[in-house]
Amino acid sequence: MLGRLKFESIPYKEPIILFTGIFVFLVIILILSIITYLKKWIYIWNYWIRTLDHKKIGIMYIIFALIMLIRGFTDAVMMRLQQVIAYKNNIGYLPSYHYDQIFTVHGVIMIFFMAMPFMFGLMNIIVPLQIGARDVAFPFLNSLSLWLTVFSGVLINISLFIGEFASTGWLAYPPLSGIEFSKGVGVDYWIWSLQISGIGTLIAGINFVVTILKMRAPGMEFMRLPIFTWTILCSNLLIIMSFPILTATISLLTLDRYLNMQFFTNHFGGNPMMYVNLIWAWGHPEVYILILPAFGIYSEIVSTFCKKKLFGYNLLVYATIVITGLSFIVWLHHFFTMGAGADVNAFFGISTMIISIPTGVKIFNWLFTMYKGKIEFGIPMLWTVGFLIAFSIGGMAGVLLAIPGVDFLLHNSLFLVAHFHNVIIGGVLFGYLAGLNYWFPKIFGFKLNEKIGKYTVVCWLIGLFVAFVPLYILGVLGMTRRVSYYNNKIWHRFLLIAMFGTIIILFGVIGQVLQVIRSIIEKDNNKDYSGDMWNGRTLEWSISSPPNSYNFANIPYIIDRDQVLLLKKRQYVKKNKYKKIKMPKDTCKAFFISLFSLIFSFSMVWYIWWLSIIGFVGMISTYMFYLYSTKKVSYIKVEEIKNNEKRFM
Repeated sequence: MLGRLKFESIPYKEPIILFTGIFVFLVIILILSIITYLKKWIYIWNYWIRTLDHKKIGIMYIIFALIMLIRGFTDAVMMRLQQVIAYKNNIGYLPSYHYDQIFTVHGVIMIFFMAMPFMFGLMNIIVPLQIGARDVAFPFLNSLSLWLTVFSGVLINISLFIGEFASTGWLAYPPLSGIEFSKGVGVDYWIWSLQISGIGTLIAGINFVVTILKMRAPGMEFMRLPIFTWTILCSNLLIIMSFPILTATISLLTLDRYLNMQFFTNHFGGNPMMYVNLIWAWGHPEVYILILPAFGIYSEIVSTFCKKKLFGYNLLVYATIVITGLSFIVWLHHFFTMGAGADVNAFFGISTMIISIPTGVKIFNWLFTMYKGKIEFGIPMLWTVGFLIAFSIGGMAGVLLAIPGVDFLLHNSLFLVAHFHNVIIGGVLFGYLAGLNYWFPKIFGFKLNEKIGKYTVVCWLIGLFVAFVPLYILGVLGMTRRVSYYNNKIWHRFLLIAMFGTIIILFGVIGQVLQVIRSIIEKDNNKDYSGDMWNGRTLEWSISSPPNSYNFANIPYIIDRDQVLLLKKRQYVKKNKYKKIKMPKDTCKAFFISLFSLIFSFSMVWYIWWLSIIGFVGMISTYMFYLYSTKKVSYIKVEEIKNNEKRFM
């Protein structure tokens, strides 16, 4: 009746997992108890779970991403600690199979459940405000994509306490991920968590492309769009083009495991290299899906904190479009060593070098914007300066790896790990943290603590180099990835330094938590509803901080790229022309569809077929019920609009 699920599936004999499970259980009980004591269940249900407001959805995305950042960073600390301890006669504190699961889940969580939700959180909050829209094009699908992501994240964390996770690496190459070599449930957890979250991401991508193309305010021509919105448009176009590849690839692997279809086996006509090509045809555009929005954030910050117009706006737009196109012809540099041939390797090596050119153009645009500017070194600007240093070094290492001959020596070594983290942390994560600090006053109406925030930036930047520069050296010395035990004195020295860098980053993570707590305590001293706390240049700074539920009482007419500098806020709103505003009606259907998807996925992992039928029928019937529900629009009264205008004007 319960398929493969048995009492022995709970790893209660593993002390680390057991104590972690007890700790997580107690934290959940504590949180639920606090909510019950404060009588906030109705508030949470009505104002957060049921909401279709893009700003609240964005906030929930970011909260989820930050929780997953802590989870993924915990895995990183465990791996680094294992490598420091497992030296000579000491095998460390992690069994090899557990270590394999940790490095797999670390990559999956950081990419799919930290970086992607963080990106969608910022774009949800800011893009409609920048283009003068009251909401996204499809508010219900926006809510659905959020809850699909959240519940797929829940599924991947369930694997820690019930069963196991994949020990294949974060991209689960066959034949290792096939049923012959991975008979447990780990790969199945990987399949269903990525499949559900991938569908949510694809829905969101379609939603934001339509929003930007069809819901811009009058006069908001394409070459008047803020750079952040441009990068979001290109990023979501990449999502629409690349995520179906991921969905199809995982579906084929699912058929291999569940129905013995032999797509990616070494016999019966299967070909594992087909999987490698498909997964990287999605995988490398995914890197640019993450980095392009960060580029947009840096563009907004540099212009604001240098008090200048962005240098070379048109060039930045064209560079973004070129990167979007070239991102689809570089995937094979991930497997130069797999026998594609010198001509193929040469083509993809050259294309990889070419794609670095528009990226370099962007860096020079930001530097020229800073040149002779009145630079104010607030927290967002410090993150940006840190990015310019870290990303330039990581990018040069990437160009080095684009040479097939060099890649033959460094492939699958810690040099590659250092390059990837240098780019993703220094480029993507620094950008999103910069954006969070930059737009935090817009979201909540008060600033984050400056002093603690600056300490956090310093810890992250120093820790990044101390943790990963030794890995560049170890890669050159021949240390491969995913090593849980070694007997090399020179390696040990560099791994000790890397562990010290990880501890410095840990202080940065703790600093971020303290920054938020301290800012909430002091928020009454930093409160400002003027919408001009950073003197931002784009349209979102023309309205109140935080924005009201409908964003704009009257949709503005755009006449210039830097319109906020030309017009006062009162000129955006025609005070004497109020009318009722149509807004989407809140609903809990997206939450329940996603909950049923969790039930379906969990039951498919454990072969509980009757429960999977219930989950699938629940998803379909809930969606059909939503389609045939009568009232999907609510109205905001004229009196409420007037009251809000009196408050914020």
